[in-house]
Amino acid sequence: MSKRILIADDEPNIVLSLEFLMQNSGYVVKSVADGMEALRQVDEFKPDLVLLDIMLPRKNGFEVCQTIRGNPASKEVKVIMLTAKGREPEVAKGYALGADAYITKPFGTGELMASVRRLLG
Repeated sequence: MSKRILIADDEPNIVLSLEFLMQNSGYVVKSVADGMEALRQVDEFKPDLVLLDIMLPRKNGFEVCQTIRGNPASKEVKVIMLTAKGREPEVAKGYALGADAYITKPFGTGELMASVRRLLG
């Protein structure tokens, strides 16, 4: 069975390229553009991994990550923060809230795919 990836980003160009990259790598993909919808889809779509931007409407990526980790039903979901927020305090906060990886934009597809494969086995 193919692994499932939820993309939570509100920039259409980034979503399009991430969808293309993940689907071509054999993953089942769903995309959302805000944090509230991301949490709903974590419950409904049941992804194995979430590619999570920090700057999201309605609920930011930090809040989404913290909620995923605090819910027994989703705490095993892998989370990769994929964001332009790359200063040390933001990176530290992402890891403290439970992110499995933190990649800053602009990112290399090789780096991203290496993290995805490492986390999904």
